[in-house]
Amino acid sequence: MTSRYRNLAIGAAALALVTAPLQATAAEKLTVILDWFINPDHGPLLIAQEGGFFEAHGLEVALIAPADPNDPPKLVAAGKADLAVSYQPQLHLQVAAGLPLVRVGTLVGTPLNSLVVLADGPIKSIADLKGRKVGFSVGGFEDALLGAMLEKNGLSLDDVELVNVNFSLSPALISGQVDAVIGAFRNFELNQMDIIGRPGRAFFLEEEGVPPYDELVIVANKATLDDPRLAAFMAALEDATLFLVNHPEESWAMFIKDRPDLDDELNRRAWRDTLPRFALRPAALQQGRYENFARFLVERGLINSVPPLGDYAVELK
Repeated sequence: MTSRYRNLAIGAAALALVTAPLQATAAEKLTVILDWFINPDHGPLLIAQEGGFFEAHGLEVALIAPADPNDPPKLVAAGKADLAVSYQPQLHLQVAAGLPLVRVGTLVGTPLNSLVVLADGPIKSIADLKGRKVGFSVGGFEDALLGAMLEKNGLSLDDVELVNVNFSLSPALISGQVDAVIGAFRNFELNQMDIIGRPGRAFFLEEEGVPPYDELVIVANKATLDDPRLAAFMAALEDATLFLVNHPEESWAMFIKDRPDLDDELNRRAWRDTLPRFALRPAALQQGRYENFARFLVERGLINSVPPLGDYAVELK
């Protein structure tokens, strides 16, 4: 990172520290469990760490990749971690199951999930899936998404054959094992397929009958919402996000610093495609979006009722 931009980043972070109304004390430790290994979806978190934004807000933040991607929300619910990166759809299901989790911030503010087919294949519309095989990785929720998309196009889940491809989405599609896959992230799988010369085409679920939602969110334990470290964390994350969108190339250099394994064509493309999807006001809560999606989950039979919004999503002050 050039001295000019390092000074800019630290100066912006320092200014935020002076002006923010609520800050944690100096060098207070905070643990954040990621949803998966470090990737461009975590851009603002890495920029907050590498650019000194966490430090300027009085925090020493540990970003930890989980051994099992199912564990992060459970660790927060059990009080073994302060925050976790999770997914809005999973949050609804986990809260319905009794976990004391609350959304306190948004990392990626649009769906990334999509239904993907081969660009040169026979599927030109969702209606063309009748009698075809659709690969999936996560049962229940992805069935609900696919069901809504099919119904908008005059079909139902009974019109397709579901195949569990165990997270091997693009290989299953490319090999012809399935005709489409649900659960492919548009910023990764589409780029991966294009790089190897088998481009795909995505049907975006928010355009095909599924209410829009936040893909990646920050969750905390409900009992810790008055912890001043959380407000400081969200303030630092907003500062880092604004720096990232203002200086994407310098931010990329920060992102891959000491991480040469991330400096490849796939991650560069994913960085570019994820950039406009980061939440510019990560603490802000779109209440209607959460309530609409909760109603969708009730309609699809995944939760029994729409809970009060404050029970699972808040905007820290």
